[in-house]
Amino acid sequence: MQFLFDPNTLSIFIQLLTAVILGLVLGAERSIAGKSAGMRTYALVSLGSALLVITALIVTTQYLGKVNFDPMRMASSIVTGIGFIGAGLILFRQNLLRGLTTAAGLWIAAGVGIAVGFGLYTIAIFTTILTLFVFTAVWFIEAKLKVHFGRNNVEPIQDADYSHQEDSDSDE
Repeated sequence: MQFLFDPNTLSIFIQLLTAVILGLVLGAERSIAGKSAGMRTYALVSLGSALLVITALIVTTQYLGKVNFDPMRMASSIVTGIGFIGAGLILFRQNLLRGLTTAAGLWIAAGVGIAVGFGLYTIAIFTTILTLFVFTAVWFIEAKLKVHFGRNNVEPIQDADYSHQEDSDSDE
């Protein structure tokens, strides 16, 4: 019960809440765009990343001088795990690559969570803003460039076997 009233607990709760909020913001854009990984997925990835970093930091301070423990190894493991999730989102059919932007966005959400976990709020917020810029403004620029240069490969997939798939990122 002592941990519940520890002043550090409020700080940790704020870190976790910040990770969720920033993940939700990133996921909202993906949901609006009709992508398979949306607000919940992004929020959970960001929250999980922050939680694992916070846990690593707490454990490191508890075992300082007793055991060789590196909190950056936890961050490295998060990136590896997100790679597996991202790989499951990327599809290549009919000469079109799909899901790459969503997978990259999840990777960024993990990074945002890691930054929040290490208490780097300003960097996490700035990264969230940059990511939203890439998701939205760059999408319009990219679409215009593809049309202009005759590389308009953004048609929806018409394959009946995959009609239940909603993720239609068309990145190269």
